[in-house]
Amino acid sequence: MNISSIKCHFDELLVLLSTSVVNVDIVVLYETWLLNDVNFFINGYQSFNSLGVNNKSDGVTLFIKNSYQVKNYNTRVPDTSETSSSQQRIQPRPGPVFDGPQSIETVSECLPKYKPDLEAKQKILRTKLTALRPRRVKMELEVSRSEIFEESYRAVMNMPPKDLRKRLNIKFRCEEGLDYGGVAREWFYLLSHAMLNPEFGLFQYSGEGNYTLQINPDSSIDPVCFIYNLEHLSYFHFVGRIIGTAIFHGHFIDGGFTTPFYKMLLNKSITLEDIEGVDPELHRSLTYILENKLDKDIIDTTFAVEESSSGVLKLHELKTGGQNIQLTEDNKKEYVELYVTYKFMKRIEQQFLALQKGLTKVVPGTLLKPFDEREIELIISGIGTIDIEDWKRNTRLKHCESDMPVVKWFWEIIEQDYSQEMRVRLLKFVTGSSRVPFQGFEALEGSTLERGPCLFTIHLTDVPTDNLPKAHTCYNRLYLPKYESKQRLLDKLSQAVDETCGFTVK
Repeated sequence: MNISSIKCHFDELLVLLSTSVVNVDIVVLYETWLLNDVNFFINGYQSFNSLGVNNKSDGVTLFIKNSYQVKNYNTRVPDTSETSSSQQRIQPRPGPVFDGPQSIETVSECLPKYKPDLEAKQKILRTKLTALRPRRVKMELEVSRSEIFEESYRAVMNMPPKDLRKRLNIKFRCEEGLDYGGVAREWFYLLSHAMLNPEFGLFQYSGEGNYTLQINPDSSIDPVCFIYNLEHLSYFHFVGRIIGTAIFHGHFIDGGFTTPFYKMLLNKSITLEDIEGVDPELHRSLTYILENKLDKDIIDTTFAVEESSSGVLKLHELKTGGQNIQLTEDNKKEYVELYVTYKFMKRIEQQFLALQKGLTKVVPGTLLKPFDEREIELIISGIGTIDIEDWKRNTRLKHCESDMPVVKWFWEIIEQDYSQEMRVRLLKFVTGSSRVPFQGFEALEGSTLERGPCLFTIHLTDVPTDNLPKAHTCYNRLYLPKYESKQRLLDKLSQAVDETCGFTVK
């Protein structure tokens, strides 16, 4: 494969390998343009370089699966300056010689290794999504705040999924705000809270005191009148479209899901370790089974699980004839695997497939394959906790200086007076979102008409100090009057955060 500079196109190679349906054992790259021996790292492969000593456009790099044992290797390319013109023909030289898959052998040289981070993967994703976006067209949507779920559901489900790739132009009914990004962030925030609310019945908290969300296996039962909800799978398809739309446009869903949920989005299997943070008691119980010898006179368990569904106790077999198969020392590993699969996948399979279908109608599933479950969580939900020092470092000051009293008081309030909840609410007041990009405050986005990040900005204004602070969410800008005391700033800022709702034309 001609890569025409491995430094420039290594990320694309990683995406190609991660999305390939063929198992690639050996990769040969030429025209790597390497002039010094720097290793580029691909997990599971050994790498070998032949440097371009004759021409800067030369160079060959090999990636060979670790399951192959390299016996002989010579990277030296003859320098034509060392030979006469009659000898400038390239001579055969020893190269990698390897047997079939054997024991895994790692490269012994401790050379610098390159591993693409989340930010590099994100850039590739954004480039590919931008190529899918229709040009100079908008997706117009007007909804009321009080009926945001139902009105958004009807509108989104009545349009072709590809329309959700158009530039978003959201409007709240009876409000005059223009959507340069801030209104869309507000829409995602409010819609997230409506569709993920456990009281609505589609999702539930994963445990007592654990507020990560998982799909409710009883979502087909209306939580209010306890009748069958014919639309529940359509609702999950809608949720998938909204998550896909948020990913496509670089917005966030305000809510965190369990690790098994993110792994399912990536079509990965769920392991016992994945459920420890979701259901610690079940994890301990299944771990005990695996780590201790079972006494058949004490353990009276079969390959069937009893569960209460809408007040009715039901028996679910983990495999065909499971209620007649006794758990033993010999089959306990299979039992644990089947139990985990049933608990976190099989019993919510219909709902999840509907959600996944909705998501991939907007964002092709192959574009998410390079990410792992921790990374996809950050792509979907951003960072929930706020790093105050990062916030300070990436705040722009307009018509004020960092040593002015109002600016000092502002940061004292953030650090000393505000709880984490109030910091999040202030962030939402100014930016329209309660989440921070995984790169931190330096990557806050503003108006969709602007290129690049739009930093959080404190803008001091010459208005009466009886006025409340104002915010321009499209530009992440907080307008502060020149308050005469810290207490007055605290009172006015808190009042604005608590009471202000809606958008007006600036």
